[in-house]
Amino acid sequence: MSTTLPAIDRGTTAQLCRALADETRIKVIELLASGEQCVCDIQASLGISQSLLSFHLRVLRDAQIVSDRRSGRWAFYSLRHEGLQALEDLVELMRSRAERASSAACCS
Repeated sequence: MSTTLPAIDRGTTAQLCRALADETRIKVIELLASGEQCVCDIQASLGISQSLLSFHLRVLRDAQIVSDRRSGRWAFYSLRHEGLQALEDLVELMRSRAERASSAACCS
């Protein structure tokens, strides 16, 4: 019995991979794993300029991995559970495809 695996949305996959393809963005994700943080605290932890941090946070927001909340003149960032779930789903789908491919006979 053959089950069809869902298609991979290549645009979403590329966006997620692009967001994870930078050491600074991985560090931001690690920092936010402990909970919401003010942008000033993230900047201080990473020791990078505000403009560079803004760029990295925009890439993570666009990939829906982080979300922001404004409070007065401060911005607070946190991980989006939906974005993390999308990453988990993508890895699981690829794992399932790899398992099916390795168990299929090539030239039978």
